[in-house]
Amino acid sequence: MKGHKLFSTTFSARQIHLSAINEFRQNTRAERLDPAKMVESEKRGIFRVLDIGKPKPRTFGRRGWEDRRYKMAAPPRENTMKPDQDWPSVWPGPRTFHPASVPLPVRQGFAHLKGQATPGKYANIELMKIPNFLHLTPPAIKRHCDAIKKFCTAWPKELDDVDLLEANYPLTELSSDYLNSSSSIRDFRGRVTTIQFKLSTLFLDHTSRDKFLRLIGPEKYDEETDLVTISADRCPYRKQNSDYCDYLLKALYYESRNREPWEREQLEFDQIEYEIKNEGDDIEEKLAVLLNEGENSKTLDDYKNSMLQKLSLKNEIPLASS
Repeated sequence: MKGHKLFSTTFSARQIHLSAINEFRQNTRAERLDPAKMVESEKRGIFRVLDIGKPKPRTFGRRGWEDRRYKMAAPPRENTMKPDQDWPSVWPGPRTFHPASVPLPVRQGFAHLKGQATPGKYANIELMKIPNFLHLTPPAIKRHCDAIKKFCTAWPKELDDVDLLEANYPLTELSSDYLNSSSSIRDFRGRVTTIQFKLSTLFLDHTSRDKFLRLIGPEKYDEETDLVTISADRCPYRKQNSDYCDYLLKALYYESRNREPWEREQLEFDQIEYEIKNEGDDIEEKLAVLLNEGENSKTLDDYKNSMLQKLSLKNEIPLASS
């Protein structure tokens, strides 16, 4: 028509498809909300759809270039650390090695090619296998000690005396800790526990002391220092061996004080040491030394000379030395 301008609109196939999809969604949602249609759909075998919220809208347009770009990762933490930083706050407790948190050029592994450097800390699985002690630095240990100091008591000044210390704490327990490069921090040798004490601290009479020495054997008693040593390593853990040593000490003590009917009258040849009956008798003293210290050239010569002197005999044939 004259005087009127005609406007023509062109729709693409994609726009027609999107409009159809939106119309189908709206009709489907309307059917889900209509109770009558819902009952009718259930009779046909179509069950209700669980709608727990608004569906996420989807856009089918092309994204811009800025949306498709990957975001740049932050620089490693080691590059932003300061030399005077608080290290216990960075590594407060035991954890697996993390290369970006350790500002040290740590290397671990084996160089397969000649002239090749040892693998660095990044992507190094060997550093993740072994335990580290980065949480036990001197500043961290000092901070821990200051925190638990309020729960500790001061060492008594009276126990600085060695004699007084041995009188109040006669038992000493010895154990060893081992540190090595292994996949486990536990060492099988660390289970061994040893206790030491002086036999005089048990307050045993002569018969009980003799029985105690017979039970433990001569290899566990030092006569010069009066020190008894008991070791245990049969249990897998140190605490178990420590309890076993305590059990052995109690069993030895009470068994040595116990008296069986046949033990009440101890015969002379049953004694562990020969006792001198006649004080001042030279032959008796030489015999006691011979029986207690054992037979050797000196003890045999002394006992022989004393007997010859008592019998008024001459030593014509010298005793062959052993």
